[in-house]
Amino acid sequence: MSPPQPQQTARLGAVAVAAVWLLLAALMYLGFEYFEQSRRAKLQPYTLSSGELVIPRQRDGHFHVQGEVNRQPVVFLIDTGASHVSVSQALAERAGLPAGSPITLNTANGQRQGQLVHGVPVRAGPLAFNQASVTVGLAGLPPEQALLGQSFLKHFDVEIGRDQMVLRTRP
Repeated sequence: MSPPQPQQTARLGAVAVAAVWLLLAALMYLGFEYFEQSRRAKLQPYTLSSGELVIPRQRDGHFHVQGEVNRQPVVFLIDTGASHVSVSQALAERAGLPAGSPITLNTANGQRQGQLVHGVPVRAGPLAFNQASVTVGLAGLPPEQALLGQSFLKHFDVEIGRDQMVLRTRP
């Protein structure tokens, strides 16, 4: 057997160096992915054994929770200053909401026309209220999002802390 040629040795060395760097990059990726997964898990709402819904404050400073409007899945942005649960026209159509009575909506961006629908089932996490008032005409959020306002929240005890919001059913 002949000794390895210098060109062959250089090629093997380059392959070995590339393999080491690829392995290092893969380990770093997996480490960052694990860190990101654990960070996301800490920001997910959860229910205590007492039935309280705990909603961690998100990085954007707001509280978000999965829910439903008339059995249509949504992601709620909790807005304690909003009078009603508010949805876009597209979400109202997907949820099969009936036409409501005309209403003028007072929003942060001024007034706009909308509709008010009464008696809509709304769920946030495990908490539900089947007779919520919902305004249709929300703009400025993606169509799968909605505002969770006082027509739902007033039926629960709401406690807002530094890093979390807790919703409790009333006795």
